[in-house]
Amino acid sequence: MADSHDNLSAIRSAVNLFNQREVSTVLHAGDLIAPFTAREFKKLNSKFEAIYGNNDGERVGLKLAYSEMCVLEDLKELKLNSRKIAMIHGHNEAIVSALQHSGLYDVVIRGHTHKVNVSTGPSMVINPGETCGYLSGEKSVIILDLDDLSYETVFL
Repeated sequence: MADSHDNLSAIRSAVNLFNQREVSTVLHAGDLIAPFTAREFKKLNSKFEAIYGNNDGERVGLKLAYSEMCVLEDLKELKLNSRKIAMIHGHNEAIVSALQHSGLYDVVIRGHTHKVNVSTGPSMVINPGETCGYLSGEKSVIILDLDDLSYETVFL
């Protein structure tokens, strides 16, 4: 997921979906916006990883609010189910492209554009769109199966 922009009802819908589907790890590719959003993400029955986005101005408050769940950074490298994953907000397209073509990652998770997009080769790049629904009118997340890299776009 990405770009939740402190839309609490959309975050609640996403958390409920992830809990119902028994998702093992939720990745948030930035633009959490407000520290109070952590209360909703703490209701997840899964691990949670997140990064900062370009609109996350209150970094000290966010860092404190999310400290029990994850360490917020600008770029995160993760290893999940033997898959190497990079997570970046994506407001610099050159960096996203460099990560995709580096050969270091199976998957690059990004946000920022508020548009759902999945591309392959050499690394799969996933942009789950916007959880908030503010720009497109569509609230979306993507559920990824790390075994075969199949995915499902879910509109909340």
